[in-house]
Amino acid sequence: MSAATGQLTAIRQAAVNSVATATLTVDTRGSGLNEITGEVQRFVAEAAAAEGALLLFIRHTSASLVIQENADPDVRTDLVAALNRLAPVDAGWVHDVEGPDDMPAHVKAMLTGVTLIVPVIAGRLALGTWQGIYLAEHRERPHRREIVCQFIGSRY
Repeated sequence: MSAATGQLTAIRQAAVNSVATATLTVDTRGSGLNEITGEVQRFVAEAAAAEGALLLFIRHTSASLVIQENADPDVRTDLVAALNRLAPVDAGWVHDVEGPDDMPAHVKAMLTGVTLIVPVIAGRLALGTWQGIYLAEHRERPHRREIVCQFIGSRY
């Protein structure tokens, strides 16, 4: 087996001298992926973030956070369909107090996760060309969701 080789860029160093925190509230329209990249970048700009890490945490158990392609909307459609195949409403769930879509929503959130960490470099999210940050709503009806945004690093 041959080992892969890589090339490391010049190392950037910055002292951690700031923590900025805010809560982003998103009203969803029901099941689907809601892009929040713009709102998150606005938080980074308003925090005067220079170099560091952005932590995102959704305060719910039936919604999640994901980084996915933001160019072709068909990707989002297919991702929702894939999650529905993995955790269908009609799978015979025991927990159904909040409706038949609640337990599948918990499973989908467990699979996709409730936290993200994104590097911030020179005041910008270090996302790839086709990457966007999404709130994944796993319930069928609209919900108001809260995402804690926290930047840790240096400021301008």
